[in-house]
Amino acid sequence: MRVIWSDGRSESVAELTHAVLDALDGGPTVLPLDPRNPVADAVRDAMRPDEPVEPDTAVIITTSGSTGRPKGTLLSARALLASARATHARLGGPGRWLLATPPGYVGGLQVLVRSHLAGTTPVVMDSSRGFRPEAFTDAAREVLASPGPHYTALVPTQLARLLDAGGAAVTLAASFDAIVLGGAAYPDDLRSRAERAGLSVVPSYGMSETASGCVYDGVPLDGVRVRLGEDDRVEISGAVLAHGYRLDPELTAASFAGGWFRTSDVGSLTDDGRLQVLGRVDDMINTGGVKVPARQVEDALTACPGVRAACVVGLPDPEWGQRVAAVVVTTEDVPVERLRDTVRADLGDAAAPKQVRVVDELPLIGPGKVDQGAVRRLLLGHLDRSVADAQQ
Repeated sequence: MRVIWSDGRSESVAELTHAVLDALDGGPTVLPLDPRNPVADAVRDAMRPDEPVEPDTAVIITTSGSTGRPKGTLLSARALLASARATHARLGGPGRWLLATPPGYVGGLQVLVRSHLAGTTPVVMDSSRGFRPEAFTDAAREVLASPGPHYTALVPTQLARLLDAGGAAVTLAASFDAIVLGGAAYPDDLRSRAERAGLSVVPSYGMSETASGCVYDGVPLDGVRVRLGEDDRVEISGAVLAHGYRLDPELTAASFAGGWFRTSDVGSLTDDGRLQVLGRVDDMINTGGVKVPARQVEDALTACPGVRAACVVGLPDPEWGQRVAAVVVTTEDVPVERLRDTVRADLGDAAAPKQVRVVDELPLIGPGKVDQGAVRRLLLGHLDRSVADAQQ
């Protein structure tokens, strides 16, 4: 196993790219890690790099380990290449890619694989200091100066920052043939802003276990099948699937069976077969006997003028069993009662948050993913009497 440390600088991305291409050709398995992750050493140790690797494994994509035991997803060259080919088929053919997300996560790694299949070299946005619209602008100019099609992959937080920056950042972003958006839900207000700005955003759904996004704008990629299992849990099959978890046969057996991967998400299928993801199984909040999907509450909150982002969780409550609690990022002073009234109007009384906290930024883990553990700790450790514990 080759452990490759990549911090988003072009030099480290080049090293990782070389290792990944070697792995695709049958070379040693690659374990990409981000040195900026405070628990990266623990994640590496948990993957036991000195022990034999499970057969047919090209790359191991890991969790950060900050919310529990680190987990390593085993991806074959076949799965990575199937995903990359299907992505190009959906977008309109191979093209030139801008790498704007960390390459140690599956979304960024697939930009390297797609570029390899396209016979091009991705332009690397230096992400060593995080995502900066000016860095994206510089990289975008370089990409767009070469023949297209032109593609990039972003997470919603990055897209929002580009739109907030305006100017050249948005003008150049609008010149891309497609911006694949993944890593988190695509709020309706962000979608509307992107459409007004003329951006060609393609929302994707997927995870490390599916070698990145495998459902684009609700429609599975070629070769991918989606169904709803018990309790409407989303299940996925196809050549893009991982073949298990590093040194964890029990979790592998529980998650992969009969050619299907059992996700942790609840969904629904529209009449025309499009997948709608309603939230994670453990995001369903049972408050007073009513099941409230946290994602729907988040969508209602972010649709409220002045709210840029929101994370909703269920917290223990002696009266209600669980209470709906929210952390929100606002661009202006938004009365908490207006937030509750907005949710109440859309989803009913039970969904209105009983506890709200306003913060400058949501805590993140990985590219664009909200750290729900940190959100819970934030809410449990801070009880603002002006906004918390209001009972319905």
